[in-house]
Amino acid sequence: QVKLVESGGGLVQPGGSLGLSCTASEGFHRIDGMGWFRQLPGKQRDLVATITPSGTTSYEERIDGRFTISSRNGGATVDLQMNGLKPEDTAVYYCYGVFDGQMFWGQGTQVTVSS
Repeated sequence: QVKLVESGGGLVQPGGSLGLSCTASEGFHRIDGMGWFRQLPGKQRDLVATITPSGTTSYEERIDGRFTISSRNGGATVDLQMNGLKPEDTAVYYCYGVFDGQMFWGQGTQVTVSS
C-alpha cells in the first residue's frame, strides 16, 4: 500500500502564493503519474494539474498559468507552486499518484484564499 503524505497549504491573501508538496512512501515499482485535485464543500473533486514520469504537465483551464507542477526525488515527490491565488482557489487540495497501475490519494490539505 502506497502512502501519500502532503504538506503545505494554509491561509493566504488574494494575490499571494503557496506551495504544496506530496511524497510517496515506498511500496511500488513504477510511477505512472502524479498530480493534484481540489474539492470545494459539496462539490465534486476536480483535476488541477498532472505530471507524467517524463515530465509532461497539464493544467485545468482556469489555472491560466498561475500554478506550476513539478516533481523530484525520482518522481516520488510532486510539488504544486501556486501564485496569484484567488478566493475561488479556496478548496481542499488532494495529491494523487498512480503506482503500478493503481491510484492512491493523499489526505488532503486546506488552502484558503481570503483577506
